[in-house]
Amino acid sequence: MAELTFAEAINKAAKELHAAGIDDARYEARNLFLLLADFSSTDLISAETKLISNDLAISYAHAIERRCSGEPFQHIVGTTEFFGLSLKTDARALIPRPDSECVVELALEQLNHEHNGKVADLGTGTGALLSAILHNRPNSLGIALERSSRAASLAVENLEALGLGDRSEILNISWTEWSGWGDCDLIISNPPYIESAIIPTLQPEVRDHDPMDALDGGADGLDAYREIISLGAKHMKSDACLVLEIGYDQKVAVTDLLSSAGFIQIQHRKDLGGNDRAIAAKRP
Repeated sequence: MAELTFAEAINKAAKELHAAGIDDARYEARNLFLLLADFSSTDLISAETKLISNDLAISYAHAIERRCSGEPFQHIVGTTEFFGLSLKTDARALIPRPDSECVVELALEQLNHEHNGKVADLGTGTGALLSAILHNRPNSLGIALERSSRAASLAVENLEALGLGDRSEILNISWTEWSGWGDCDLIISNPPYIESAIIPTLQPEVRDHDPMDALDGGADGLDAYREIISLGAKHMKSDACLVLEIGYDQKVAVTDLLSSAGFIQIQHRKDLGGNDRAIAAKRP
C-alpha cells in the first residue's frame, strides 16, 4: 500500500465516492476520515501533510468501500443530527431526515411551553420525533409505539442517552393494539407512506438498508394513514391534535381522509425543499 498523506488519502477517497455516484463525496470523505482518526477539523488543518498509518489506512478504505456499495453514511458513522439532537442510527430503524424537522415544528406549535400532558409517537423508529418534542417541552411525558422489537430497542437507547428515559415509555406494539389514544394531547407519526410499486426504484441506500416495514405504505401509500386516522377519530379525546408526516404528493389525499373522519382545523407545512411534508388536525 503506497504511503499517502492525510490530504492525499481524503482526496483519493473523495474521487472514489464521486465515481460511485455519491453527491457530497468530498464532505463524506473528509468526515469519515475525521471520525476514524478521532480528529477535529482544526486538527486536520495542521496535519494534512502527515503520513497516514497502515491501520488507519485500512479502516478508512473499508469505510469508503462500505459507502461506495450504498451503505448509508449515517450507518457507517453511527449517528445523525436531528432537530439539534445527536441520535444513534443503524439498520434497526429508518434514518431520521432533515425533511421531518418541519413535522416536529408543526407539533410543537400545538403545545404551549408549559405543556405537562402526554404525547405519543406512533411507529417511533429511532425515537427522533418524540425525542425532539420532549427535549423542547420539558414538562411533557412521552409514549412511543414501535412494533419492531429491534427498532424499539434503538428508540430506548436514544431516549436514555438524551436523558429523556424517565419521561418516556416505549411500547413494543402496533398502534392497532394500543389502548392509550384517549390519554394524549398530541399524537404524532411518520408512518410508512411509499407506494409498494415505487420501492424498487428508490435509491439503493434507502431501498436496501432502511427497514421495509418503515417504507411500504401499500398500493397507494395510504394504508397507515387510513388506520391511524380511523383509530384517532374513534378514540382520541376532544381537542387533541394529530400530526402526520406525509409524502410530497399526499397532501390532498390525507386532508380528505382527515376531513371525512371529522377532524377539524387542518394545517399543512412544507419542508426545506418546498414540498408538502406535514399535516396537523384536531379532533372536535
